Amino acid sequence: MDIELVKCVCCGLKEDCTQDYISEVKAKFDGKWLCGLCSEAVRDEVNRGKKQCGTDEAVKAHMSFCRKYKSNPAVRVADGMRQMLIRRRSGDMAPSPSSSSSSSSKKYSRSSSSISSYY
Repeated sequence: MDIELVKCVCCGLKEDCTQDYISEVKAKFDGKWLCGLCSEAVRDEVNRGKKQCGTDEAVKAHMSFCRKYKSNPAVRVADGMRQMLIRRRSGDMAPSPSSSSSSSSKKYSRSSSSISSYY
């Protein structure tokens, strides 16, 4: 398995990933590499009920949002997570299509983290 360092086109976060995973992510986002947080933000934007937009428009909007911040990538990631959680708490986001209507609580999990490279 070849491991490659790849940089998110939105926030600039760098991650070590397999070439297969890199190809899979790029296929979902029109040839652009997005880190996990940015890809989740783009998916949330696409799935929001207020304004329907395609993946390409959502990627461009998120890239524009990320360019507004001049701080280091770790701060931007933390701020993005904060904003995503605020939207989820306020009910501003549509429920994911995979969630069942009978389940009142959602469970989120994370397989690994690459933020340790900043410490």
